[in-house]
Amino acid sequence: MLSSQDSLKTTLTPGSLRRVHHIALNVCDMQASRHFYGHILGLHELIGEEVPTTLKDLVTAGKVANFITPDNTVIDLFWEPELTPPHPDPHHAFTRANHLAFDIAPELFDHAVEVLKQHQVSIDHGPVTRPTGRGIYFYDPDGFMIEIRCDPMD
Repeated sequence: MLSSQDSLKTTLTPGSLRRVHHIALNVCDMQASRHFYGHILGLHELIGEEVPTTLKDLVTAGKVANFITPDNTVIDLFWEPELTPPHPDPHHAFTRANHLAFDIAPELFDHAVEVLKQHQVSIDHGPVTRPTGRGIYFYDPDGFMIEIRCDPMD
């Protein structure tokens, strides 16, 4: 049996993990996904010297695209042309991940909803209003659920 001293050595202490470094998503259509994350959602695509050295060859070959959020979380898109399409019913999950959520200022939420509608992005549900704020759930080009959410207005 492990003593409490031994168990401390076999676990990470709270605060050891500092932040999410990156999120990697497999995509079937790289151009559609780059357009979605870069133009519709407005994330900055890393190019040139911004691309991590370890991914330069893959980016040059068109197999990876990197986007960065305002809080410096990197979203890596990995091109998988043979990716199995999602189930025709988008409510039938095809991955263990549920969704990726982006935070937006409350005063920009309605504009974000309009942008999604203008681009005919497939919306799962919402906008919804909860005590924790508002949210809308929609799908990227590969059927992965994304949320844009905001805190309640003051």
